[in-house]
Amino acid sequence: MPKLANSVKNSQHLLRQLPSVDRLLQHADTQPLLIIYGRNLTLEALRSVLETARDRLLTGGTSETPAEQNLVGEAAVWLRNLLSPTLYPVVNATGVIIHTNLGRAPLSQSAMAVIQSVAPGYSSLEYDSVTGKRGSRSLHAEALLTRLTGAEQALVVNNNAAAVLLMLIGLCRGREVIISRGQLIEIGGGFRVPDVMAQSGARLVEVGTTNRTHLYDYEKAICEQTAAILVAHPSNYRVVGFTTEPSLLELSDLAHERQIPLLYDQGSGALLDGSPYGLDPEPTVLDGMAAGVDVIAFSGDKLLGGPQAGIICGKAELIEQLKHHPLARAIRADKLCLAALSATLTHYLKEEALENIPVWQMIARPISTVSATAKNWGHQLQQEGINVQILDGESRVGGGSLPGTSLPTKLVAIETIDANGLAEQLRQANTPVIGRIQDNLVLLDPRTVLPYQEEEMMNTLMAVCTQR
Repeated sequence: MPKLANSVKNSQHLLRQLPSVDRLLQHADTQPLLIIYGRNLTLEALRSVLETARDRLLTGGTSETPAEQNLVGEAAVWLRNLLSPTLYPVVNATGVIIHTNLGRAPLSQSAMAVIQSVAPGYSSLEYDSVTGKRGSRSLHAEALLTRLTGAEQALVVNNNAAAVLLMLIGLCRGREVIISRGQLIEIGGGFRVPDVMAQSGARLVEVGTTNRTHLYDYEKAICEQTAAILVAHPSNYRVVGFTTEPSLLELSDLAHERQIPLLYDQGSGALLDGSPYGLDPEPTVLDGMAAGVDVIAFSGDKLLGGPQAGIICGKAELIEQLKHHPLARAIRADKLCLAALSATLTHYLKEEALENIPVWQMIARPISTVSATAKNWGHQLQQEGINVQILDGESRVGGGSLPGTSLPTKLVAIETIDANGLAEQLRQANTPVIGRIQDNLVLLDPRTVLPYQEEEMMNTLMAVCTQR
């Protein structure tokens, strides 16, 4: 008991030596924090570190009162951690071109420039400067989309999941929608087509089987309650072997014969054929429109290579219904999205997508160019005494597009006794470098590293690797 009493007495003595918040506020090192972070946040930080110091003293975590300077230093760290941005640039050296976790498609220089021109001030988002009257934000990308796709009208919302939901709610609510069992897909984040249809208020009618669905399956399911036929392109998986499904053209003919619309969730937003660059054939938006689809929905930030957006194109009568639906306002695109999307679409109209859109630059990059870059990186690292190999490898499109398709690449493989430790240090750099780990090697793929980030990445690699 005497020992416990002495311990409590000593703790109380140490607690009394802790400075007050007011005293810490007057400390010289606190003054810059007040200027940078303001009085309220600085007060909160000081109170937090004092509370932590009290807990350490009471639990025996320390046997002496921390110095005032150290407490203010802890407050500075607390403030930096609180206000450090959680969204910041990274170097994508994974070889996955449309990396969902790393923000999907990087934007073209033109798209970034137009964002910078529109973001700081006011804009013509919903204003017609010719008439001086209110305008419509849906017009900004619509003319480009209709010209590119041949659709009668177009509408842009904030992502493709929202586009599909609006399409189903606006055109099918309370009625039946026919879909093949082989297309009841789930994409990233647990987003499932059956769940979306349930939320839309449309009644799901499944036809066929997982691997085989015939035109007559759809034909037998059509009734007075049928609102539409829905085709969901399986962009993130492939069913191979004993399979069959009707073509879009066949479904379009059937739907129009029965006077119901054919809806198409195309997903990837491909406007170009990637097969000349080694990719498996992917149905494009233009293919869907040519087949007679009435409404098609697709993403802006996958193979289109633009900002996150959901794009709906199709027959004027149907798109007009969607434009005036109350949900359309809740999921509409903002001015920055519309500006970047318009710039991206302009690249396609000018037939310069391969030269200017980063996703297509990466897809079309010749293996000879990738190899030369890899060898250059390897040479620079070897000059610093870092052991590397140049290996054959594969890049992937990613983003739920073209599953199973890869592009040949060359990998810079950094040799180390602790690949996980090296990868962690690279992730914690000022601009994190994200690679892959295989056979205790840290692998870096030049195909997905943006040219303007190369120098910073190499400086980070040299600094981290030479310190290990």
